[in-house]
Amino acid sequence: MNSKTKIIVLRMKELIYTGIFVLLGILLIVLLVTMFAPGRKGGEPAAAVEPKEEKNLYRPGLYTASIVLGGNAIDLEVTVEKDYIASIRLVNLNETITTMYPLMQPALENLTTQIYSTQSLDNITYPEENQYTSMVILDAIKTALEKAKVSDGEEEKETTRETQTDKKIVE
Repeated sequence: MNSKTKIIVLRMKELIYTGIFVLLGILLIVLLVTMFAPGRKGGEPAAAVEPKEEKNLYRPGLYTASIVLGGNAIDLEVTVEKDYIASIRLVNLNETITTMYPLMQPALENLTTQIYSTQSLDNITYPEENQYTSMVILDAIKTALEKAKVSDGEEEKETTRETQTDKKIVE
């Protein structure tokens, strides 16, 4: 008898492992496709997202607002382009202030991350442990952006980078 019957022995454990690995592979592929698919809103980095409006929102330049903490003034600089906020940073932040107010820098980093991604001051959240520090910084950012806003009646001129600050004239 010359039969060509082959007997294959499959263990249940091997079938289960193979099934799990196939499901994990399919899940990984679906995840990668949804994350990196072109045209997906969340798939692009925050810096690549550009506002869709053609209207100028700000006068390009560097704008400052002051925060007074314990008799020491700290300047908050906001750099804007015509349609987006480019950077926000603290200036004149000396070692005494960072020691007395250790939450200043982390609160600013938390706020700037949210502002850069949304390009708006709406719906900003902050943790309870630095709620008041965040509110002070957010008020200073709002003050600086109010200086930078293009008013409705103002002609939009193409200018070089302007600098507007709260200046004290010393003679």
